[in-house]
Amino acid sequence: MVKLPADGLSTEKKEYVFKITILGDSAVGKTSLINQFVESSFEDDYKPTLGANIIRKDVNIDDVNAKVRLIMWDLAGQEKYNVIRSMYFQGCVGALLVFDLTRHNTFDNIKSKWLKDFKDYVKKEGAYILIGNKVDLDDQRVVTSEEGTNLAKEINASDFIETSAKSGENVEKAFKNLVFQILRNYGEKI
Repeated sequence: MVKLPADGLSTEKKEYVFKITILGDSAVGKTSLINQFVESSFEDDYKPTLGANIIRKDVNIDDVNAKVRLIMWDLAGQEKYNVIRSMYFQGCVGALLVFDLTRHNTFDNIKSKWLKDFKDYVKKEGAYILIGNKVDLDDQRVVTSEEGTNLAKEINASDFIETSAKSGENVEKAFKNLVFQILRNYGEKI
């Protein structure tokens, strides 16, 4: 944290490092969301994450004159990684809980599996946002916006955002809204 000079004004940027995790079933688009956020790219060729990928991105938050380094943990969604997943949560302060708008079972698993894991293994109160991904596949959609909004309220998520990792729709907004909530948890006025 930066100390303010006697006149109360500071031009120095505050710097934060936040570890966040992206959670959800296999093939909901977690890695694709990160790739779109970090590199503005999308791969049609799906390759499942093995264990965890760790990606870093610096984000400037002009609202509070801060630079936030995000350390994003992309955790594998496959069942075989359940046993080791808990150790990846240490130091985590936020999560994107991601489901696929075209597969209702991935929506059902948010509350019963992913949020439960996050709450069980994250020691302090962490921020989390509910993400309905693949909004670009509207003709295949099975989870309604209303269902997403209702679940977000039920689980006390900071927000519910529908995204498309393919087109980039709302991807930046999702990550930035999570950062804003984490900063509010740290006492920043945003």
